[in-house]
Amino acid sequence: MDSEEEKEQSKGFKVEDRRRFSAEGELKPEYRGPEQAQSQPSSATHTETAGTSEKPASAGDTKTGGSFSRAREVPEITFSTFVVGLSTQALVHLGELPDPHTNQAAIDLPAAQQLIDIIAMLENKTRGNLDRDEQAMLQSILFELRMKYVERARH
Repeated sequence: MDSEEEKEQSKGFKVEDRRRFSAEGELKPEYRGPEQAQSQPSSATHTETAGTSEKPASAGDTKTGGSFSRAREVPEITFSTFVVGLSTQALVHLGELPDPHTNQAAIDLPAAQQLIDIIAMLENKTRGNLDRDEQAMLQSILFELRMKYVERARH
């Protein structure tokens, strides 16, 4: 049985930390401009292979029993997850999804309009700073929400 476990461990897997900031709160070298990357001390990226770690665990690391429990892990907040969260709230106010508190669909057009306006503001303020996927997602979400809003407002 030990040989089976050794075979599984030898196959290995790779986990890459794609966060932009280190545990110390500094921007990682791969996300800095070339002039900043040379002037700042570099921090190692977190890569694990079949039970070995190339970076020592920090006190707040959730994977090593730090200050946060595994049950309370929260997904990483990215621009995309933030916008999707806002659009989900707008869909609740448009009556497309049930309210999570009452489990009933209710229409609140002013609240939906405000969320759509916030997403549109984010589109304007981030213009030229998003990658193609983020820009396409933002435009698609705005288009869909605006169409649903117009449909609801007509009834």
